Amino acid sequence: MQPTRVSVLAFEGVSLFHLSVPGIVFDVKPAPSGLPPYEVEYCTPTPGRVRCDQGMDVEVPRGLDAMVGADIVVVPAWNHPEIAAPAALTEALRQAHAQGAYVVGLCLGAFVLGDAGLLDGRQATTHWACRELFAQRFPKTIFLPDVLYVDDGKVITSAGTVAAIDCCLHIVRLRHGADVANRVARMLVTPPHRQGGQAQYIEQPVPALPSENRLPGVLEWARAHLSDTLSLDALADVARMSRRTFTRRFREATGTTVNKWLAAERIGKAQQLLETTDMPIERVATEAGFGTSLSLRQHFAHQVHTSPSSYRRTFRDRYPSGESEFQ
Repeated sequence: MQPTRVSVLAFEGVSLFHLSVPGIVFDVKPAPSGLPPYEVEYCTPTPGRVRCDQGMDVEVPRGLDAMVGADIVVVPAWNHPEIAAPAALTEALRQAHAQGAYVVGLCLGAFVLGDAGLLDGRQATTHWACRELFAQRFPKTIFLPDVLYVDDGKVITSAGTVAAIDCCLHIVRLRHGADVANRVARMLVTPPHRQGGQAQYIEQPVPALPSENRLPGVLEWARAHLSDTLSLDALADVARMSRRTFTRRFREATGTTVNKWLAAERIGKAQQLLETTDMPIERVATEAGFGTSLSLRQHFAHQVHTSPSSYRRTFRDRYPSGESEFQ
């Protein structure tokens, strides 16, 4: 079995965290069941030593030719978003995309994809702090400034630092299914895959001390009871807060409303059931908390832009035996 090749760009001042994330996610050790082998390698415009943002030097022996034949190409946060990326780099990215690779821009790495013309007419995002610069530099891009990541075909962009993990987990889920992505997340001791449409920026983080905040436990409780009728008042009761206090704390913690959060969680649950079971659509709707198949179809059309049946059929057609397209 040939491993999936992941080529990660390195450059002077590159984020050590972003440089590490693809290897941490795709080449997690020990590899959980269902995750096929990945080979993560690093490349740079000028092979040799590269100094990271934390002051560490790393030896990168491969040049941009490493992108040739790669299945996934990852560009970490670019440290000079106001300056166009070098022509050799943008040309290498265009060639990789033309050859069928997923091209991923983590955080400010989206600027490099924009310089390569890969975002023209596509949806994309980047770190919220550079939203105005991004919109100014790439007016042909359909810019979504308030989301964690955007998948527009085989061009994927993500928001700030930790969203890089969500973005890579999304790719694992896209290629290998919900169960595999969740097993990778558990191995990394990180929360399961978050929907890309969640807010990337939360104005007032919730206090970290458990004694000061009961909300994380409430979110886990809600995920375990998605098939129940969950209302704002019911969740506030579980949290032992007033409706007003709970509403404020919930928005502070998630950046969204209870109804929108529940809809996203239920869509994720429905996707998992459609991928991994043969449940009738009516039962999937009940288990995910939508109540009726009509409600499930309406939410799917709005958030996933397809029907539950088409989603299941597409997934089964791509992976008839649960295998990756690159196995």
